[in-house]
Amino acid sequence: MTKTALISQLAEELGVSKKLAAELVNAFIDTIISGVKSEGEVRIQGFGTFKASKRKAREGVNPQNPSQKIKIPAMKVVTFKAGSEFKAMVK
Repeated sequence: MTKTALISQLAEELGVSKKLAAELVNAFIDTIISGVKSEGEVRIQGFGTFKASKRKAREGVNPQNPSQKIKIPAMKVVTFKAGSEFKAMVK
């Protein structure tokens, strides 16, 4: 499902305009991003946890030239772990 499809479905289910649904989706996403940036994680009961994790620097290979080694710097990445209710619904 794309963001546009999500907005359309949300607008239909709530009986609101697509513009309002888009504002809701964008506000939700912005809130999660700012929460992960400032707090380190965002937990949504029954849905899952968005968490900032540190990834160590490592050595990789250039996909265009596999014999060439490249350094991949350390960085922060976002991970998502689905909650138990979410996992149960998907099964």
